[in-house]
Amino acid sequence: MAQNVRTTSAARGFARPILSAMKNNTALLVVDVQDSFKYGGRWERRSNPDFEQNVDRLLSAWRDAGLPVFFVLHTDSDPGFGRTDPEYRLMDFLGRRDDEPLVEKNTRNSFTSTDLQSQLDARGIKRLVIAGLTTEQCCETTTRVAADLGYGVDFVTEATATFPLAGMEMRDLVARTEAVLRNRFARIVTVDEVVAEIGAPISTT
Repeated sequence: MAQNVRTTSAARGFARPILSAMKNNTALLVVDVQDSFKYGGRWERRSNPDFEQNVDRLLSAWRDAGLPVFFVLHTDSDPGFGRTDPEYRLMDFLGRRDDEPLVEKNTRNSFTSTDLQSQLDARGIKRLVIAGLTTEQCCETTTRVAADLGYGVDFVTEATATFPLAGMEMRDLVARTEAVLRNRFARIVTVDEVVAEIGAPISTT
């Protein structure tokens, strides 16, 4: 699908974003938090044992503040990721509500194969807070594309998780993602920092 690219210095990470964006124009984007990752016992090897708790904290804060939440599901030919596979569904702890949009993708980023951009733009969304699976794949790739499309992005590393990859320690995967995104594509933030900013006063520094 064609995408409308908007260039802003904040989206590229060269300036701290205006915190007044933590109103209805900031969406929480929950990427690929689906039972597909539990296929074959993979879930027990995740990098972040606090993943569910941290994502749940973000969801609770967003819902309590009446801020928009979007969900993404990923499909491909891997076991558990096919649309007819029993694992192809959001994890139960998310408790997605009827008014929280869900898009299905078949690319590593959440934009190219979906209408996510048009849905965000229709809601007036200018900023995204990224959580989900996996840290260095779909979450990182979605962050890069979102920034290039002109959205401000906060990457909440502790609300992401990854899995063992041959030749790399999981902690190194996570550190690499933070290094390449920081001050270029996103702010790297904690759950506490993002939650504290909900309802924060306007800041231009």
